Amino acid sequence: MSHPNARLTPYGRLLLVERILAGYRVADVAAQLGCSRTCAYKWLARYRADGPDGLSDRTSRPHHTPHRIDRALEQMILDMRTRVRRGAEWIAAELGICASTVGRVLRRNHMPHLSILDALTGVPVRRGPATGVRYERDRPGELVHIDVKKLGRIPPGGGWRMHGRTAEARRHRQVGFDYVHAAIDDHSRVAYAEIHPDETGATCAGFLMRAAEFFAERGITRIERVMSDNAFAYRLSRDFQAALVRLGARHVLIRPHCPWQNGKVERLNRTLLREWAYSQVFTSNAQRAQALPDWLEYYNTRRRHQALGGRAPISRLSPMW
Repeated sequence: MSHPNARLTPYGRLLLVERILAGYRVADVAAQLGCSRTCAYKWLARYRADGPDGLSDRTSRPHHTPHRIDRALEQMILDMRTRVRRGAEWIAAELGICASTVGRVLRRNHMPHLSILDALTGVPVRRGPATGVRYERDRPGELVHIDVKKLGRIPPGGGWRMHGRTAEARRHRQVGFDYVHAAIDDHSRVAYAEIHPDETGATCAGFLMRAAEFFAERGITRIERVMSDNAFAYRLSRDFQAALVRLGARHVLIRPHCPWQNGKVERLNRTLLREWAYSQVFTSNAQRAQALPDWLEYYNTRRRHQALGGRAPISRLSPMW
């Protein structure tokens, strides 16, 4: 396809050449087709050199790009993206190069965006709609997002990720679920999570109180609003409503069937799955549960957050970070 401002299409170039070769003056043919004599001579020369194929569009890519990164470093970027499935900012910091360079390499090699990749396999999948409204609260504690993520338990000795989808693995498939309760501060992105065997109102209320203690220890002394979906445990539980009263927080419910409105904790859930639950092959459910506190510490104090300019969430609560 010709560029938008091209005077001649490949058919028009062929018409120009045919008229010139038929004996018409180059200046007259150029005027008829709305191009310059220089342009007409260029297409005539290409036709004489390569025939009709010479009238096709050519790439404007230079023959030599001395400042392009070497192939070994480019392959290293692609390998890191495929293996750990992290963004350009993280990869750039690991390799000591510019994030825009990593971004160009990913686009040039048509690497799919992380938002459409399955956390477990890395295969592109369909994603639901996302909100077009992006916001960030002005101060810590002004809004805390909470949610529960259901996660299949790992049978003793490891699940299908270790042994494959065998008949033995299928017999131990129904081992129940863990419920990962998560909370994240809207302003700082400091997060807290616990694993429980259910998602009842009493469990959610207890989690909220312990999350408030966790935030208070890090300088968020008051929670003003708590945002959640419309699950029964949040919307109708007396225990949960009592916990909100004790905190002096207002409950904010998202629109039903619109989880993207609670996007920060939903994004935290995806990060939890990608970097903790599915980051390695665990041999037992207890082993996976034991890895959660260390990962949360890493997330809050060392993991670079793109929305925070590449700094860790704790940096917004403590000037020492």
